Amino acid sequence: MKASLHSRYGPADRLQIQDIECPIPRSDEILVKIHAATVSSGDCNIRNFTFVSRFMRPLAQLMFGVGKPWKPRVLGTEVAGEVVGTGSGVTRFQIGDPVVASTGMMGGGHAQYICLREDSVVTLKPESLSWQEAVAIPFGANTALVFLQDCARLEAGQTVLIIGASGSVGSAAVQLAKHLGATVTAVCSGANAELVKSLGADQVVDYTREDFTALPATYDIVFDVVGASSFAQCQAVLNPRGVFLPCILSLSDMMWIPWTAVRPGKRIRGSVAMQDVGRLQLILGLADIGVLRPVIDRTYPLDDIAEAFKYVELGHKRGNVVITVVHS
Repeated sequence: MKASLHSRYGPADRLQIQDIECPIPRSDEILVKIHAATVSSGDCNIRNFTFVSRFMRPLAQLMFGVGKPWKPRVLGTEVAGEVVGTGSGVTRFQIGDPVVASTGMMGGGHAQYICLREDSVVTLKPESLSWQEAVAIPFGANTALVFLQDCARLEAGQTVLIIGASGSVGSAAVQLAKHLGATVTAVCSGANAELVKSLGADQVVDYTREDFTALPATYDIVFDVVGASSFAQCQAVLNPRGVFLPCILSLSDMMWIPWTAVRPGKRIRGSVAMQDVGRLQLILGLADIGVLRPVIDRTYPLDDIAEAFKYVELGHKRGNVVITVVHS
């Protein structure tokens, strides 16, 4: 099978499309013929070893390799495809099932086939969604839901400011916040204003023209998806018991979390958006009924995976960048 192998940190051109052995499912695994995957900022960080927070670097080195990856690996944390093989002990799926999966740190999506444990974060794809639409759902929507619902405990009637509202997480956050009954202000470039309005944003702040921290409005929740602000910078726009949610935690913000947890007033909360099969089924269900719209900026064939990485690293993608996988 064809796969994009990551064997050295550095530029995207170092990724190599190679023919490797197709995996064979173990007794508790399914073999999925991949039709679509994504390239995320997380994939770029692993490939480059450019993790945002320096204090995470030693842990990342232990996980992925010091100087170079411990062994060549296939990146890609979201896949949509068809079950073409099952292990002897598999009961949840059968050959021919269309599925969507989040593979997390295991990766494996930038290839023609992948083996997944049947008890991993994998579920049936709704018929209403194409392969490309389905694969554009898991990462962004899962992250947004964890932060807004589980971490901030968003309630109907609250006001939410979303910084970085046009990306994968941000575009999902706008829609999910509206679904949960919030009034949403989106921060993005003017070029993406119409997109976020179409997703349900009540107001849009163009960060190239206005500083949202200097505006008079205040919010119950400020969700910074892209690491463009800090708890200290957002004090003026938080309500007296408002919550600041940084998707990318800085060291200073980490130090604020325990302090604000034990005192009244404005708070900062962080989270790790672990994937969960129940949550994946929920967000795919919302997409199936039209509540959650997948946003796809560009699609690339697997052979052009390096170009997809380069585009994501420009930092201006709208929603998701999808990889289409062709089988001869």
